[in-house]
Amino acid sequence: MELRGGVLIPADEAYSRRGFLGAALKVLARETGQLLADRVAPRRSFRPPGALPEAGFLAACTRCGYCVEACPVDAVVTAPPSAGLAALTPVIEPTVEPCIACEGMFCASVCPTGALVVPADGWAHEKIGELSLDAERCIAFQDIQCGVCARVCPVGPEALDLDEKGRPVILNGCVGCGVCVRACVTSPSSLALQILEF
Repeated sequence: MELRGGVLIPADEAYSRRGFLGAALKVLARETGQLLADRVAPRRSFRPPGALPEAGFLAACTRCGYCVEACPVDAVVTAPPSAGLAALTPVIEPTVEPCIACEGMFCASVCPTGALVVPADGWAHEKIGELSLDAERCIAFQDIQCGVCARVCPVGPEALDLDEKGRPVILNGCVGCGVCVRACVTSPSSLALQILEF
């Protein structure tokens, strides 16, 4: 092996122009692939339900806007130009207008490219975000009756319920839509959504 210009070249190809160019192209392809992977991942925005993993989503989405138009509550909007490779792709800003976990998943059902796909089992295994609760901030943990989060949850008690003391409990059925985050009476909200990275 011989090192030329930062590229390690096998001895039998060390003096071949073709060998050098081939090795350089391999390095360039590897580095370009890594650069693209770094720019694409991790996911930086909440995506509509049924979104492919980020790299596939960005490749499949044509930025047609059909999903934005189909959302019954205007929760699906386009990412700003500052979003880089994700610019003009559909995102959800749960603190502005959360997804209501509509039964028809209208945004995904109108996608012509498969960037958004309605899962065969609907919302059963679909998640937009991961919900967490700050018990120190939540007034229900200070023995003040509230329960707003559980009452507004569009999925119901299989997602967010109250324990015997009236405190919220996040369950496996939570889809991470963000309705409870926006409805929370504490400021800032006792509930928070984290972006799913996949």
